[in-house]
Amino acid sequence: MSRDLEADRSVDGSRSELEELAGFLAALLPFNELGEEALWEALRALRVSYHRRGARLECTAAAAGLHIVRSGAVDLRDADSRLLDRLGEGESFNLDGINTPKDAGVCALVIEDALIYRLPDEAYARLRRSNRAFDRYFHTQCSRRLRRAARADESPAAMLAAVRSVMARNPLSVEGHASIAETAQAMARRRVSSALIRADTGELLGIVTDRDLRNRVLAEGRSATAPVREVMSAAPQTIDADDSLFSATLRMTEAGFHHLPVVEKGSLVGMLTTSDLILARRDDPVYLVQHIAREKSIAGIRDLVGGMAELMTQWVSAGMRARQVSRVLTAISDAVTRRLIELAENELGPAPAPWAWLAFGSQARAEQLLGSDQDNGIVIEDGVAATDLEWYRALAERVCEDLATCGYRRCPGGIMASTEQWRQPLLQWRETVAAWARSPTPDAVMRVSIFFDIRAVYGATDLADRLQKEMLGQVRRSSIFQAALASGALDTRPPLGIFRRFVVDRDGEHRKRLDIKRRGVLPITDIVRLHALARGLDEVNTDARLEALGAGRHLALADARNLSDALHCIQRVRIEHQCDRVMRGEDVDNFIDPGRLPRLDREQLRDAFTIIDEAQSGLRQTFRAGLG
Repeated sequence: MSRDLEADRSVDGSRSELEELAGFLAALLPFNELGEEALWEALRALRVSYHRRGARLECTAAAAGLHIVRSGAVDLRDADSRLLDRLGEGESFNLDGINTPKDAGVCALVIEDALIYRLPDEAYARLRRSNRAFDRYFHTQCSRRLRRAARADESPAAMLAAVRSVMARNPLSVEGHASIAETAQAMARRRVSSALIRADTGELLGIVTDRDLRNRVLAEGRSATAPVREVMSAAPQTIDADDSLFSATLRMTEAGFHHLPVVEKGSLVGMLTTSDLILARRDDPVYLVQHIAREKSIAGIRDLVGGMAELMTQWVSAGMRARQVSRVLTAISDAVTRRLIELAENELGPAPAPWAWLAFGSQARAEQLLGSDQDNGIVIEDGVAATDLEWYRALAERVCEDLATCGYRRCPGGIMASTEQWRQPLLQWRETVAAWARSPTPDAVMRVSIFFDIRAVYGATDLADRLQKEMLGQVRRSSIFQAALASGALDTRPPLGIFRRFVVDRDGEHRKRLDIKRRGVLPITDIVRLHALARGLDEVNTDARLEALGAGRHLALADARNLSDALHCIQRVRIEHQCDRVMRGEDVDNFIDPGRLPRLDREQLRDAFTIIDEAQSGLRQTFRAGLG
């Protein structure tokens, strides 16, 4: 223990002071599981001490038992000073329980002056023996921290390591005029699954993989003497050797790539494959997407994504950031949607006319988390015969039903491709958008704002591009519609009252809690969407919109960065809340109790909500002419 530690002493005080402390304990997990007698037993055993910033609490006999942070904040760090957890007001830790023969040397470092209660080891053990729910909570908490310690080496550092750290160097390359047979023989000699195709000048022309040789040569009966350039994938995407493994994982996940050529200063230096990334880890999102793409049954897809909640907790524990988690979850949703469409097409046959499956809302923005509803539609090429529309209806109903089977809930408002209104030829979509712009009633604006976040997940992407261009034109030309969108964006205020106190539900199912998605995430996406639409920007992801708004000086750079920081702070708290519920075996939701958050999280949330309030004031000024 450090020299500036006040002597560990018993808790004493007046009856009212002790009752106040009892109320504090009763509001904490898992002390809320204790009956009144057990709670007062714990209270009588408590010791209290004060620690200045920089003090260390180590695993000693004098510090044995459960420590409860009453005020301030502490970091739990291992013997190599790696951060395992950060704890604030109302959170607890037991150093003896965290330290094991394998993971010794864990200590608590005070990062803000802290008042700490200690429940001595004997009293702590007695409560665990006599209360199963109390004991189970600390068993889960210890497992979570030990998992963080076990993954410390592969946490953010591994995700952010450079591609060059795992790529295969000196990739096989052949000239474009080489025969298919010569290329296959060279791949066999090198025992590689791909070859880069180059021009005589050395310029990269394309790539050939084992899959290309199967699908484009053997399956089509093509002569092995033909030039390999005839079966290559032309102009392949590349990745820089200094890019992170996360960037590579995300690109391969989203596009379904198995190989990525690696370049450095414009020159080829290596090849990255999914095998390099996966290393037989089933919790890797690339692995999951690959298996979804090959799955032949709805039940198989459902089983693959059935453990996604547990995977998310692993990714978060391993240090994956909020924006990365949402992008990976969206990439998995996209993969599920594409595979379900392919399975439906296998039974229904080819489409009568070009079409695209559209994602709206959070999926379109690549900002999905657990528990998201379906928000989708279909756009069809103009000129399709009325008798052919039945094919699209059958496919839409099948895919929406299968998505629900796989855990993606049906939209309560019916914003799904299975609803005829959201399954139309491009001309009808254009007429619908024009009608929205002409008559922007508050109810209509509330329902349709989600459609302005649009992305093609499958099919003819040019149809989605043309529809988005129509939407951008209509919004940019209509100040009335912009004002209606602004009014909708101002309807939901951030949950801060006087003196920056959190405004929570006073009664009902969610008493003392607030909906962090509705009161925090959606106001930011509404504000940023409106600014982007009013300027005709075609970015859909919120971060991309903010970058474009800042780069174009449509928003002050400081304002754009503040909104981005606020969004990521809120999403982080939301994700951690969802992970905690998953670990407790509870259904995922978006309702948080601010009173149970660590002090640092509460302060950061207050700052984030303040930024939203200021951004809404700016919105009111910018679009005041149409707001009346």
